[in-house]
Amino acid sequence: MRHFLLFCIILFFAIGSTSAQRIETSFNDNWSFILEDNSDFSKVNLNLEGWTNLDIPHDWSFEKGVRKGGDQGQGGGYHDGGVGWYRKDFIINEDKLNKIHYLEFDGVYMNSEVWINGKLLGKRPYGYISFRYDISPHLVAGKNSIAVRVDNSLEPSARWYHPCGIYAPVRMIEVDPTHIIPNGIFVTTPKIDDDNGSVLIDLSLMNVDGQINVEHSIKSPDGSELASNIEEISIGQKTVQTELTVANPKLWSPETPTLYTLVSRISRNGSLLDEKSTKFGFRTVEWKTESGFWLNGENIKLKGVCEHWEGGPVGGAWTKPMLRWKLQLLKDMGINAIRPSHNPTPPMFYDICDEIGLLVMDEIFDGWHKKAPEDYGKQAFDEWWQRDVTEWITRDRNHPSIFVWSLGNETHSNVAPKLVKFGKSLDSTRLFTSGAGNPEDMDIQGVNGGSETKLFIESKTLDKPFISTEAPHTWQTRGYYRTQTWWRDNELPGTYELPNLTEKEIFFYEGLNPKDWKNRKQRFNSSYDNATVRVSARKYWEVMRDTPWHSGHFRWTGFDYYGEAGLVHGGLPFNLFMGGALDVAGFKKDLYHFYRSQWTKEPMIHMLPHWTHPRMKKATKIPVWVYSNADEVELFLNGESLGKDSPGTVWNEMQCEWLVPYEEGTIEAVGYADGKEVNRTSFSTAGQASTLRNTLQKLNAEAGFRASYIVTSEAFDIDDNPSPYAENKVYYVINGDVTKVSMENGNPIDPTSRTKANHRALFFGKTRLFLEEKQAATNASVFIASILGDKALYQSNEITISVQDLRLFGNQQPKEIQIFYTLDGKNPEFSGIPYTKPFRIEDNTTVKAVVKQNDKVVLHMEESFGKSEGLFWGDEHSADMWIGRGVNIAAEDGILTGTAISSRDANRFKGSGFVDFKKGEGSITWYQENDGENGDYSIRFRYMHNNEKKLHPMNLFVNDEFVRKIEFKPTGGWDKEWKFTPTIITLKSGANTIKLETTGESGPYIDELFID
Repeated sequence: MRHFLLFCIILFFAIGSTSAQRIETSFNDNWSFILEDNSDFSKVNLNLEGWTNLDIPHDWSFEKGVRKGGDQGQGGGYHDGGVGWYRKDFIINEDKLNKIHYLEFDGVYMNSEVWINGKLLGKRPYGYISFRYDISPHLVAGKNSIAVRVDNSLEPSARWYHPCGIYAPVRMIEVDPTHIIPNGIFVTTPKIDDDNGSVLIDLSLMNVDGQINVEHSIKSPDGSELASNIEEISIGQKTVQTELTVANPKLWSPETPTLYTLVSRISRNGSLLDEKSTKFGFRTVEWKTESGFWLNGENIKLKGVCEHWEGGPVGGAWTKPMLRWKLQLLKDMGINAIRPSHNPTPPMFYDICDEIGLLVMDEIFDGWHKKAPEDYGKQAFDEWWQRDVTEWITRDRNHPSIFVWSLGNETHSNVAPKLVKFGKSLDSTRLFTSGAGNPEDMDIQGVNGGSETKLFIESKTLDKPFISTEAPHTWQTRGYYRTQTWWRDNELPGTYELPNLTEKEIFFYEGLNPKDWKNRKQRFNSSYDNATVRVSARKYWEVMRDTPWHSGHFRWTGFDYYGEAGLVHGGLPFNLFMGGALDVAGFKKDLYHFYRSQWTKEPMIHMLPHWTHPRMKKATKIPVWVYSNADEVELFLNGESLGKDSPGTVWNEMQCEWLVPYEEGTIEAVGYADGKEVNRTSFSTAGQASTLRNTLQKLNAEAGFRASYIVTSEAFDIDDNPSPYAENKVYYVINGDVTKVSMENGNPIDPTSRTKANHRALFFGKTRLFLEEKQAATNASVFIASILGDKALYQSNEITISVQDLRLFGNQQPKEIQIFYTLDGKNPEFSGIPYTKPFRIEDNTTVKAVVKQNDKVVLHMEESFGKSEGLFWGDEHSADMWIGRGVNIAAEDGILTGTAISSRDANRFKGSGFVDFKKGEGSITWYQENDGENGDYSIRFRYMHNNEKKLHPMNLFVNDEFVRKIEFKPTGGWDKEWKFTPTIITLKSGANTIKLETTGESGPYIDELFID
């Protein structure tokens, strides 16, 4: 009986969505995968020994993890590419062979080729587009096989991290030969008033071989029918246009995301042939040059974020429950708009935005020509852009959330007018823009970082509507604070003021010792909203809010994301970009709460920084900020009021602020509205981490995806105060019917594998485990353990061991456990001391421990403690060596061709090495983002050689255009005699490449490129 019920459950989910003769079957489960390349893998019969069984979505690059020298380079966070194959078998009954079967992919990155029963169906180069094949001619009764080759051998193929593989859902669609073609329904609402809303339906059909009836009905959100129509069409007719009217339509908006359903049916002689449901909404959009953006007749500001598909703890392999979690977190911050940057996303993204109320600037391309060395712009744009734009617009145009089309990002080409004209032929109801690409050809002028400057805002004259497509650019590392302003590329001309918060810096901890930095960027970024390119988040919100023609902004970004690690943070060990309001684990930064204070109405209060500063001198004045939407806030230290402050409207008054002399104890903020308390928050000075609190969040199954679970681990001291500097490893043993997706803590320099290890360290006191249910799951638990204490033994040398058996679902009972530990390096399994209470250790001690259940070891752990462990704690002079230094990019981190290799066979080089051409020919290519205007920049190459009378001439290219020949005079040695050769180049706004290429006389050692 149990097996029968299991069969019924599996059959139910396999069917997916069934509408009469249309059957949509999820093809996400039970694929075989191998990260190798062999032409035999496409054959019908194949021995799959050595292949891995897995479910889709899948991202093999994220699964493999970060690797020094990773194929994707700094832009991809040092992840790999490669070639992978997927295979799947399925059964077709003989009576189904008279149907049409489409195999539909929502996203495969990139250069996918698909075979059915050994027959090649085609290739799709673009990694961010949906596509499908009619597999009907190649099907046989019984077993059929799918083979998919995914080719990411040419890297880097993007300027940020990209997934590798079938990273989005797959389905098979079975229809009658006479059916609604894919993307064949276009719903518009051309006339809307208080009384009526007209609905215009364009329907495209396939194989109309006789008279058929076409019926449309519109249903309200509660399922009741509001309007309907039926008409007869004749043989050969391919399109049908119908207009219906809905009385008193409710408008779709971010506050009221009301969705209606169009049900379209075609039938012959009373027999239903096909049926498809389409969600849509009533809303009006208008753009005005003088006053910006109007939705449903209301002038509103677009409070948006940019968001890569790969921003979060799954790489690119999002399931719908996890994606909903991510988008809801952003929505709860107060945003009303989102820009998927710089590519379309799988359809489920837009479905969720429709449902929760997020306006979408839907974007198709990064560049229209090469920007990354091997990107779509280089590989396939010219041949494929029309097919990809067609799929993109016809697929997405019914979503009410999509309010504007964006054709590119920081790209320039004479193809722009063709793109706009072609796009309008597919959808004339929306306007077109771009992120700083050919603004003269767009309906709306989109500007990226250049829109952040005082010069732009205060002197700009516009002749068309404007939107800030990528601004502001600010950075924060959760839990890290600095009172001195940090400018990414030094303070640029024309910026708004951003003064220091104190005369001298008061915080002196770092993730890395400055002596080990590769360049001046290798620090964390302050959470006071004072780390930026040009402008703070607070000032740009003021500018946007108070400038009538400013339609709004899409900040860069919502979530942190993997990749672009060299751009802001200087490269390895940094492997991700910290520009988000949330980190990659989904933990909220202080910035998140700033936006809540400005963009949400529910009473909120948030205070920063924490109140644990063990190495700070007593009475040091600390800027204490409170973000709140209360009328006023009162601050207390150890029960004594420090006065009240009210949130202001000017940028540097948006936070309530006090300078508080530090003393241990409790600091508390109380918010008041109309004189009455509405909320409060507090911090107490914490001791060393001694307990681990583990909480569970379930994300419910939906759309054929199984449920996911988020386990959050946070460190607390013995008095239940959060321990903000805890950085001990948290170990996990997963039991039962769940699989590990990843472990993530938000730390940009943590080298531990997110997918393969069994532990992840706390980062400023927090970390997370992400899990997904298996098929037919019944029981699951996770065993969580940690050896806790102050890594540096500064606060205390007392150590505790925390263990919890956390039940996820099912009825299994926790098992009795035993813990044994050693302090002398021996294996605690055999010579361990039973753990019964906290114990004390000496400097430079490694604690090893085992956990046993029923006398069986289930977990080995270890943690090292000592003065040199954990965060670097310095003083005001620790980073002096980096003062005044320009941007330097290591040569060995560039893209190397020919005989050029990374070497360490010399002395006094900077970073991790230098480039040696080994007496041969080759090139080095650097990537540099310019967030200023086009202009001239001084650059220097640090080099060395001792070939007398030789200049080793090399050609210098900027953005693939020859600039000049560079000559390198002998420096006097091949070991440590480094010198510089300077020149001037012109960088365009946005992405730039700088290349040095030998000219037949090899090259010197090249150490670094400096941009001054």
